[in-house]
Amino acid sequence: MGTTPTARTHEEHLGHIVFITAAAAIGGFLFGYDSAVINGAVTGIQRHFQVGPVETGTTVAAALLGSAAGAWSAGRMADRLGRTRTMQIAATVFAISSIGQALPFAIWDLAIWRVVAGIAIGMASVTGPAYIAEVAPPAYRGRLGSFQQLAIVLGIATSQLVNYVIAQLAGGDVNNYLGPLQAWQWMLGACLIPALLFLLFATIIPESPRFLVAVGRITEAHRVLREVEGDDVDVAARVGEIRSVLRTERKATIRDLRGPKFGLLGIVWVGILLSMFQQFVGINVIFYYSSALWQSVGIEQSQSLLISFSTSIINIVGTFIAIALVDRLGRRPLLMTGSVGMAVSLATAAWAFSAAGGTGEDVALPPLQGMVALIAAHVFVLFFALSWGVVVWVLLGEMFPNRIRATALSVAAAAQWISNWLITVTFPSLSAWNLAGAYVGYATFAVLSFLFVLFFVRETKGRRLEEMG
Repeated sequence: MGTTPTARTHEEHLGHIVFITAAAAIGGFLFGYDSAVINGAVTGIQRHFQVGPVETGTTVAAALLGSAAGAWSAGRMADRLGRTRTMQIAATVFAISSIGQALPFAIWDLAIWRVVAGIAIGMASVTGPAYIAEVAPPAYRGRLGSFQQLAIVLGIATSQLVNYVIAQLAGGDVNNYLGPLQAWQWMLGACLIPALLFLLFATIIPESPRFLVAVGRITEAHRVLREVEGDDVDVAARVGEIRSVLRTERKATIRDLRGPKFGLLGIVWVGILLSMFQQFVGINVIFYYSSALWQSVGIEQSQSLLISFSTSIINIVGTFIAIALVDRLGRRPLLMTGSVGMAVSLATAAWAFSAAGGTGEDVALPPLQGMVALIAAHVFVLFFALSWGVVVWVLLGEMFPNRIRATALSVAAAAQWISNWLITVTFPSLSAWNLAGAYVGYATFAVLSFLFVLFFVRETKGRRLEEMG
């Protein structure tokens, strides 16, 4: 049987929306790439600048402070300039910072450039999910919203593969020279390529129809809605629905997030705590420090980079599982499943690390516990990827009422970056003090995340954005 004209029309529009969603999600790719590329460069930075764990942790985490600032300001910028223009600015800032990171003359100079890169990543982390939620039809919004996390994990995997290739070209040592620069500098400078791609695609994709309606560009809003929702949708009615919501609103500010529950609206606290739990389970310890961790238990530098790449592949597999299930099972079941899997795997890793001998960089594991720790780390990443990695970004893009979405998302994303910074900057000291204890803490947060979802998170599957409240 042939495909009906209506089916073909739906396929054409779905293909178009997939393209513009993927283009917007390149900001997530930058997030993942820049977050994880430092994993391969940590050892090179330590040796080149002759710094210890405190300076290293501060430099690695510096980007996260910039990300918090970028996320905080992005909502207002997106409401004032538009979603696509904000993405263009973020891409430009990130491209400039990539060059700066590759050519630092001191450790503090590198830290400053990482802050600048973080500002761009924070902007993209807010604008991308909001844009995707606003252009995606409700039936596909969960899967399309998952593109943000898919892009993040692809960015992580790509950075690990690029790191491994560069290290191999440099003879297995990231402090060896490739032309005028050391290998670790090429690792950081390679961020320029995805930044330029993001800038290109951000100039091609259409503006969000909700922003267009908000600023009175109704004709353009009609055209974009027809492109993304299909010809069989009553576009005039959709514009009217958006206008009726906007008519009762004014531009949201931080003051509009105030409420009776500890100074904020309850829904804002839910977004903040979702962001915090996503980071407090320690996921970015794997992506920021795994190479140095595996080296510390006797694995060669190039092989440790390959292990980091294998972890990234597991991350991608889990993300595809989440994309397949998020609109079928819903957001809450995936989150709770992930919490259970993470708690068990983190507790297992804590047991394995409890057998470690030595401290800090001299830590070593017996063969059995070393293998258990490696497997537990991969299982942890799998359960995170198929649940909290994807679903939190989907929820943050859709759970807030229209009038406060951009501002509330900025606050929640800023909380996520600050939480990420806390975990990242404290891990070197925690691991030197008690590596097993650190993982017991992460496992505890995984258990608490289950209880939080059970009692406080509402299901949003299949609901229009205009219904959120």
